[in-house]
Amino acid sequence: MTIETITVSPQARQYLIDLLGKQDDDSVVGVRMYINDAGTPRAETCIAYCRQSDIQPDTIKMQLDQLTMYVDGKSAPFLHDAEINYAEDQFGGQLTIKAPNSKVPQIHEDSSVEDHIHYVLSNEINPALAAHGGEVRLMEVVNGTHAILQFGGGCQGCGMVDVTLKDGVEKTLLEKVPGLKSVGDITDHSDRTHAYY
Repeated sequence: MTIETITVSPQARQYLIDLLGKQDDDSVVGVRMYINDAGTPRAETCIAYCRQSDIQPDTIKMQLDQLTMYVDGKSAPFLHDAEINYAEDQFGGQLTIKAPNSKVPQIHEDSSVEDHIHYVLSNEINPALAAHGGEVRLMEVVNGTHAILQFGGGCQGCGMVDVTLKDGVEKTLLEKVPGLKSVGDITDHSDRTHAYY
């Protein structure tokens, strides 16, 4: 990833530099940019203080004049063409982030198991579950082969969730995600408040 893929306006740079200058914490080394749930409809682009402990081997360092920005490696492909701006208003000002590719799935042969699962959930499984007001999220992947899922909405507590999991979600994921061997569900189905059935 090169510096040209993320645009930080001069006003945004100065705003972030000023924020960093007010920090008393010596462990803060810059700002960190990352995306939660990258490549999914729930993607959320974030900027936070970056501490030395946040820097991973795949973290990308960007030096923007006096501003040091660290981009999480896994988020980097989703931040192509991202823009960070700052505009003053009557309440002081607001930092805005536009990341048009943050919700776009980016899957290729060497994508991680997590990325493949997010892609299948977002593009095939959740659109079908949405018809019943349900959804399913990936919570974690254990040993690269076992997916732990959590159902929500109309799927939580639904009397048909075992069928949905085995015949729908699990079957689809095992067929479409290379290396995935099993799927588990950690949802508390005793709560039937929003159950579809």
